[in-house]
Formats: sequence, C-alpha cells, structure tokens
Amino acid sequence: MPKLNALVAGSTGYIGVQLIKLLIKHKYINIKFLCGNSSVGKKISDYDKALTNKKLPKIIKFNKKLLNDVDVVFTALPNGEAQIISKFLNKKNTLIDLAADFRLEKASDYLKWYKQKHKAQNLIKRSSYILPEINKKNLNKLQIISCPGCYPTSILLPLVPLFENNLVKTNNIIMDSKSGYSGAGRGVHKKYKNKNLYESLSAYGVRVHRHNSEIEQMLKKFTNKKIDFNFTPHLTPMFRGILSAIYVDLEKGVTQSNIVKKLKSFYNKHYFVKILKPNTLLSTNDVINTNNCYISVCKTKYKNKIIIFSVIDNLIKGGAGQAIQNLNSKFNFPMKAGF
Repeated sequence: MPKLNALVAGSTGYIGVQLIKLLIKHKYINIKFLCGNSSVGKKISDYDKALTNKKLPKIIKFNKKLLNDVDVVFTALPNGEAQIISKFLNKKNTLIDLAADFRLEKASDYLKWYKQKHKAQNLIKRSSYILPEINKKNLNKLQIISCPGCYPTSILLPLVPLFENNLVKTNNIIMDSKSGYSGAGRGVHKKYKNKNLYESLSAYGVRVHRHNSEIEQMLKKFTNKKIDFNFTPHLTPMFRGILSAIYVDLEKGVTQSNIVKKLKSFYNKHYFVKILKPNTLLSTNDVINTNNCYISVCKTKYKNKIIIFSVIDNLIKGGAGQAIQNLNSKFNFPMKAGF
C-alpha cells in the first residue's frame, strides 16, 4: 500500500509535536510538509529534542498550493484558522482538525461560545464531529473530520453508553475535571504567569468553558430527556494528563454492577478504552504517553449515586491520538497503526 502524504499545520504546539511523534511511526504516512508562522525556517527538533535525527522537513509557511501534493491535512491551529484552510481543499484532500473549528453543528453556537464568526459556514454540513469509539459511521465519506476536545473525550466516553441505555439520570450531573497545563498550549506560561503554575491548582472557565457546548451537543444525541450538568475544569501543576470525576444519579433499579457490565460490553471490541475493576482508584500516571482511556465506576455512601473516574493523556487520547484513530478509520488502516 503506497503511503499517504501529510501536511501538519500548527506543527510546533504541544499537540502538533505529539502528532508528529505518532505520524513518524505510522507505516502508511509520509510527512510531506510541516507548517508554522513564527517558526518558519526552523527544525521541529528545536521544539522537542526527541525529534532530533528524524528525517523531517523544515517548517514552512502554509500555502494553498501545498494541498496539491498531499492527501491528508492535520490542523492543530488556533480556533478559526482551519476554517480558512478548509476553503482551499481539493477533491483528494482530507482535513482532520484537532481544534474546535468544526466541532459545533451550528454556526450560531460557534459564535456564541468562541466569540468569532465562522468563516466556512457552508462546509459545516460536509464535516462531522467524530469520537472514534462512538460515532465513526460513514467516516470514509467525510472530507472534514473534527476531533473532540480533551475534556469532552474523558467525559463522553463513560457517559454516552449510559445515556444511550437510560441507566443514569440526565440531570444533576457534576463533571469535575483536572488537566495538566499542556492543555492550555505553549502560551500557558504567559497566560498564567501570576498563578504559581507549578505549585498550585486553579479552577477556571466556570460555567462558560467552551467545552460545555460540545459535551451537551453530543449527549443530546443519545437521550430525549433534558440534560442538566455542571462542568468545571481545573489546571494542575503537572504537564499532561486529565482526570475527570463524574457524579451521576442512577435510574431506579440500576446498580453499580449494571453500569460496569454495560460499559464493558460497549467497549469490548475497542482496544483503547479499558473498564477497570469496580471501585478502582485511578491516576493519570496509568495512561500517560498512551492512547488509552481508563474508566472506573465507584460506589458512594448513597445507593442511588456513583462516581465515574476517567483518565486520559490529553495530548494523545485527548488530541493527537484521536486524530490518528480517525485517520486509520477513514482510510481503513490497522487500528494500532501509529501507536
């Protein structure tokens, strides 16, 4: 099978670099172009020494003519920029976006949550939000694939099977998530310079975090009931990883055992999602540098309530790894290619 040529735009960010590390191991991909702005002319190894001595192109500025020589375009750019690139796609290009440009199905919702007008509204219907284990049907027909955010990944993977099967109540849900600071990008040190980043824990985005929109949008697809949840993200003094604690009320007659059984059956054939023994206490260290999501269902002191713990590496399962999964599904590559 001939290799596909790939372009990575936004190659020097934390997720961009992680994506490159996976792509160089992918036997069906050739990295043709690396694109950036302030990094033009530099080597990608300047941003991560682990890429030293790898045969990779120097960073150049994106030009629409480059699309004639590639099959796949990965965009790990600031919100809004992939929308611009999408306008130049030719028939042989597939765009896999790791930012939020095509996550929301309505342009009005994008304006509401991201405070900017969508620049490619006519292409929204030609794109789809794909969480690989949940909704990858007809992926081979898509030209624009939108990858979920890191927080939603850790929350949707445990909740969707339960919503779909009416096992938990859809109101009074608390989603408490803690992330490594790499989730805020390379600018995190300037953005949080007064927050004592390496020795403190900070809540942020209370009520207004943008990932509320995609969590609600996705969950609504699996229930006819009204959804009521509170999502609160936190920045932690670690580089990578997310731990989400999700507090839910069980439907009448449902037990912890029912929840575990359903999750196990749902993810039985999905290699990267692992349902652990009930009441297992999880750590982000369990999944760092992997594409895995570990899920544990724990009892509380109340019979009708449980806590679901979910851990992922935000840069891999919550970012670059998910993009690779969507690539593999789109082109019928082996599931583990690149990992």
